[in-house]
Amino acid sequence: MEITGTIVQILPEVGGTGKTGNPWRKQEYILETKDQYPKKICFNVWGDKIDQFALQNGEEATVSFDVESKEYNGRWFTEVKAWGIRKGSGSSNQTEMSAPPVYSAPPLPPSDSDELPF
Repeated sequence: MEITGTIVQILPEVGGTGKTGNPWRKQEYILETKDQYPKKICFNVWGDKIDQFALQNGEEATVSFDVESKEYNGRWFTEVKAWGIRKGSGSSNQTEMSAPPVYSAPPLPPSDSDELPF
């Protein structure tokens, strides 16, 4: 999935050590869409991608992400995890998706018999 908008807030980076003893870190960002009715979406970036993407407040970006929900103690939590980011509006790089072509069968010739045409 992809969404384009402006980074309006950068939340504090969090980190720790996992069960296996490996360190981890996560950065969350708030992106606001440029729709008629703008929406704000909180997405996160994990590990080395935080430094790789180096997002700043006010920057336009197109975020490629996966959405996953997990259950914990009877409650569900949804994560929007970015795996790719293109800075800038991205409108020149994006290709518009068009509807697939519609094919129709040629009309059958009129027939006075009740037989099938095949």
